[in-house]
Amino acid sequence: MTPEEKKAWAEDLLRRKCQELGKFPTKKDFDSATCAQIKAYLGPWPRALESAGLKKPKENK
Repeated sequence: MTPEEKKAWAEDLLRRKCQELGKFPTKKDFDSATCAQIKAYLGPWPRALESAGLKKPKENK
């Protein structure tokens, strides 16, 4: 998979889990291997949620 495909896969996985749960997914909602892949492709968990469009980016003040 290309880096773009990996990113798209991780974002889609987060969006589907959010829809399934009805809330923001947490790291505990995934097995450790999947969680590690998401973080490797999208960065720290808050940035991953932002990348998937689930959370607004934090504003720097």
